[in-house]
Amino acid sequence: MKRVKKIDRKDISTFIKAQLSAFSGGVTDYGIMIFLTEIAHIHFTISILISGTIGGIVNFCINRFWAFKNQIGYVISPQNQLFRFFSVVIVSVTLKSSGTYIFHHLINIDYRIGRIIIDLVVSYGFNYPMMRYWVFKNLPSIDE
Repeated sequence: MKRVKKIDRKDISTFIKAQLSAFSGGVTDYGIMIFLTEIAHIHFTISILISGTIGGIVNFCINRFWAFKNQIGYVISPQNQLFRFFSVVIVSVTLKSSGTYIFHHLINIDYRIGRIIIDLVVSYGFNYPMMRYWVFKNLPSIDE
C-alpha cells in the first residue's frame, strides 16, 4: 500500500513561489496583450499569442532559478526543461486564446474580462501541475 504524502512547508512554499512567478509572467503577458490590441491594433487572439510567449519567457526564468529550484537538483536538463516548458506554453497560450475568443464571440464577454477568467482556469488546472510534475521535476528528497 502506497503512503499518501502529507503536504509540508516546502510544498506550500513551492506553490506560493510558483504563483508569484506565474503572476509576474501574467502581468507581463496581460500588459503586452493590452498594448498590442489597444495601441498597435492587432487582433486580440494574435496579441495573446505574442504576449503569452513573452510572458512565458519571464515565467520560465523565475520558475527555473527560484520557484522550483531545490537543493537536490532537477531530473531534467536545462535544454529539456526549456523544450518542455515551451510545449506547455504553446498549449496554455492556445487554450487562453481559444477560450478568450469563445467567451468573446459566444457569450459576448469583453476580451479583457474573458482573458482573466480563462487565465485562472488554465493556470491552476493545467499550467501549475505541468510545471511542478513535468517541466521542473526535482529529484526526490530522502524523506520521500
